[in-house]
Amino acid sequence: MARTEDDTWDAASSVGATATMVAAARAAATRRPQPVIDDPFAEPLVRAVGIDVFNRLAAGELDFDAEDGGVGFPRMTDTFAARARFYDDYFAQVTEAGVRQIVIVAAGLDSRAYRLSWPAGTTVYEIDQPEVIEFKTSTLSKIGAAPTVEHRTVGIDLREDWPAALRAAGFDAAAPTAWLAEGVLIGWLPPEAEVRLMDDVIALSAPGSRFAADYGSVAGNSPQATEQSQRLADTWRRHGLELDVANLAYPGEHTDVAALLQGRGWDVIRFKLADLFQAAGLPELPKSAHEQVPADTIGFVTAALK
Repeated sequence: MARTEDDTWDAASSVGATATMVAAARAAATRRPQPVIDDPFAEPLVRAVGIDVFNRLAAGELDFDAEDGGVGFPRMTDTFAARARFYDDYFAQVTEAGVRQIVIVAAGLDSRAYRLSWPAGTTVYEIDQPEVIEFKTSTLSKIGAAPTVEHRTVGIDLREDWPAALRAAGFDAAAPTAWLAEGVLIGWLPPEAEVRLMDDVIALSAPGSRFAADYGSVAGNSPQATEQSQRLADTWRRHGLELDVANLAYPGEHTDVAALLQGRGWDVIRFKLADLFQAAGLPELPKSAHEQVPADTIGFVTAALK
């Protein structure tokens, strides 16, 4: 089903299901003999959602990297493990530099407030749809998990006045903030909404703030990307799941977030997926993968405001 301006979702539907897919990949990566991440909460969250194919992926019972040439997504488990590790390292760096206010935008099934070690005095804010926030917090509570940090959830759609809701939760716009927009700016918002989101982030950022995100289009804009997306949808369908990632993404050119930040005075560092693999100590992607989604269509950025 195509996106609409007023659509909503939970962890089992629409773009919420993609967050469950990513959590399943993190769970599968955690099970590996020498994991690059350790996310003990990914599998319980995936199982609570209850989508069979994701349960099997999380349990290590499916090897999508070997199936159908990688189901149109080369080394999917490694890709999301490398991305998670990249942002874990980002938070370690920014908190070491003294930032104590964290905001995770469209947090989905992110469990960093529960699984990372945070310095004393840190507050982590998570913004997402109210249904997603409620599902995650209640599921983790039922298994006895507790945050390792001062944790404040903000249940609101990003298309609404989320800056006001964030302030109401205690956010201090005068303090440096470390922002994370993981898997948000990759086509799930219309281009104009991406710019509005970034405008709000910049307006709320005091000197010393940091930002990290991936950006571009998970659907791509080439015939090769369309074919790849169709292969992925066909593979999900064979496993009993109707999930067409390309159909969930808004078409057209999306925001170059790194260029936008640089134009607003932020110091920017750009990365490609291959850089994330290298930093995580994972084997290089095959050359053919560099022309596929996400290696060719999604970039990564970290930025700092002096």
